[in-house]
Amino acid sequence: MRTLIRAFANAAFAAGFAMAPLQAMAQESRPLIVFAAASLQSALTAIGQSWSRETGKRAVFSFAGTPTLARQLDQAAPADIFIAADQEWMDWAQSRNLIRRDSRTTLPGNRLVLIAAKDDTTSLKIARGFPLAAAIGPSRLATGNPQSVPVGRYAKSALEYLGVWAEVEPRIAGTENVRAALALVARGEARFGIVYRTDAVSEPLVRVVDVFPAESHPPIAYPAAVTAISAHPDAAAFLAYLRSPEAVRIFETGGFAIMW
Repeated sequence: MRTLIRAFANAAFAAGFAMAPLQAMAQESRPLIVFAAASLQSALTAIGQSWSRETGKRAVFSFAGTPTLARQLDQAAPADIFIAADQEWMDWAQSRNLIRRDSRTTLPGNRLVLIAAKDDTTSLKIARGFPLAAAIGPSRLATGNPQSVPVGRYAKSALEYLGVWAEVEPRIAGTENVRAALALVARGEARFGIVYRTDAVSEPLVRVVDVFPAESHPPIAYPAAVTAISAHPDAAAFLAYLRSPEAVRIFETGGFAIMW
C-alpha cells in the first residue's frame, strides 16, 4: 500500500511540474488581449499590425468606452493590457488591484475640439462666455457622458472654465464613448459635438470648428498598464512597444501629441 501511495504522489508531483510549462505554452500561443479606449482604435490597430510584422505575434483589441472596459476588468474579463482615456479610471482600476501598478505608463495625449457636420458653416471662436448655447439652438451637443466618460469629463471641465456649462448642460447628448458622440454629429443628429481631435480628423463627415484651450481642462492623457490577472509572456513587451519609435510615428500621424 505504501508503495502504491508513494507512486501516486510521485506521479502527481511530476504532473505538477509538467503543468507549469504547459500553462506557459498555452498563454504564449494565444494572442495578447488589449482593452483600449475607443478613441485609440485607428492608431492601436495600426500599431498592433506593426508589432505583428516585427515579432510574428498577435494582439487582439477590444475598443469601448473606458468606464465599460474598467467595469469588465472588475468582473474578471480576460484582458492582458488596459489602456484608459484618463487617469481617473486608471486610478480606479489600480485602487481595486486590477492592474500591476509598477507597469503603469502614459501614452501620447490628445486635444479637445468642437465639431460640426461638414456642411455646417457656423463659425464659433472658443473663448470665455462664447455663445455656444445659442448656436446649438433646439438641437444637441454630443459628447461623452459627463459623469463617467473621459471625453465628457474633459468637456464639462472646459465648458465650466469658459463659463458656459450651466446654459449648455440641458442640451448635452451624453454617449457611452467618444465614437458614439462623433457619429451623432456625422449623422446630423446633433448640431455640435465635443470630441478628441484625433477622432474628428478620422471622420470625413465632420469638421473642426475650433480647438479648446489646453488650460481649460486637465491634460488628455492615456495611461496604460498590464492587468493583474495577465500571465501572458508578451504583455510587458507590447506595453513597451507602445512607446517605441514606430509606435510614436503612428501616434503622431494620427494626430496624437507626444507628452514625454
